[in-house]
Amino acid sequence: MAASMLCRRTAVLCRSLTGISSQKTVLSASCRNGLLLQTASYNPKPLKLNLREPYIPDKDSEKTPEWQKTARYDRKLFGRYGSASGVDPASLWPSHEELDKIIAEENEWHPPLEVMQKNIEAREKLETEKRLAKEKIIADNMAKMPKMVADWRREKHESKRKLKEEKAQRTKLLAEARERFGFAVDPRSPKFLEMVAEIEKEERKKKKLMKRRLKEEQAAAPVTPPAAAAS
Repeated sequence: MAASMLCRRTAVLCRSLTGISSQKTVLSASCRNGLLLQTASYNPKPLKLNLREPYIPDKDSEKTPEWQKTARYDRKLFGRYGSASGVDPASLWPSHEELDKIIAEENEWHPPLEVMQKNIEAREKLETEKRLAKEKIIADNMAKMPKMVADWRREKHESKRKLKEEKAQRTKLLAEARERFGFAVDPRSPKFLEMVAEIEKEERKKKKLMKRRLKEEQAAAPVTPPAAAAS
């Protein structure tokens, strides 16, 4: 019994779905037919084209594009239609300013043969002068090369000597600080810096004392007369 009821319900559902699909088909077909009928019944008006007379734009009209009001477009109309374009041929010639500009451009990009030859000669002369100046600089530097090499070697030797002396002086100061304080001292510590300042001060005093003694000895030395020295 349950099986028979299920079969009846299934049959009813299938019939309802079939009816819905048939209605959609009819609607779509009718829409397509209506669109075709509307398209077939459309009759556009033909464009009013005047193919016998040339198109001459009205420059006084606001609807005319700006590019159709230029002298360039007038030249184009005259070249296509001639006197039928209504353009005055005299207005197509360039003005004095435009003519001067054209002549200047021709002289710049297409100069006469004599001007081109002069330009080539001037360029070659300038290149020759630059080459000779460069060769002179090279020759002068090559002449100075031995002295420059000797100076470089002397400076290098002097810098090595100074570096060696500074290293020896540093080693000497560190040894003296170790002997004075009884332990190794950091060269950046205040104690070491104070000791170095004190030693430098003592050395300056010694130099001053030696200069003073030398002056005293020179002043105390007897001056020999020139005649006695000559005899």
